Amino acid sequence: MQIKESCLYVALLRGINVGGNSMVSMKDLKDCFGKLGFRNVSTYINSGNVIFTSSHKTEQGLASRIEQGIKKCVGFEVRVVVRSLAEIAAVCKKIPKVWTHDASSRTDVLFLWKEVDRPSVLSELVINTAVDHLLYVKGAVVWHFDRRDYNKSKMHKFIGTFVYKNMTARNVNTVRKLYALMTQLATGKRRAN
Repeated sequence: MQIKESCLYVALLRGINVGGNSMVSMKDLKDCFGKLGFRNVSTYINSGNVIFTSSHKTEQGLASRIEQGIKKCVGFEVRVVVRSLAEIAAVCKKIPKVWTHDASSRTDVLFLWKEVDRPSVLSELVINTAVDHLLYVKGAVVWHFDRRDYNKSKMHKFIGTFVYKNMTARNVNTVRKLYALMTQLATGKRRAN
């Protein structure tokens, strides 16, 4: 069964299951989304990526509803950003194919909350232009550098900034996989688990 692309979303949770803090099982998270009335719910890896369908049309409204529901289900607050299949597709299509996340290079996608979602956000980030390569796509900043240049990259200067506090990051492999899973659901080639 195909799912309307306009009803397909991914919720990206910030800061769960990191360093033993804010632990949430993916089963509990999936159950929570089900209790909120979302359909075709599936999770991908343990970092808080939940694919679901909803007839609700605003990402901000969905994020608010999910944040409230998660607090009731797990007992603590978790910030959430929601992106549609079209938005995930737009990000993936802009990332150069050679930007990977492997032993030789690092590519992170920083999904932005509305407080910092603007093209000028790039000028607010301290970077080393010789090694750090950044790309703004509506709703996200993609940050790429070669791992051999890790000590030269200014990514460590990013931690604790206002932008850092208003985003959630995923490596490019995760984002590409989420896009593939969402596309499979939309085309009927995969069912939610």
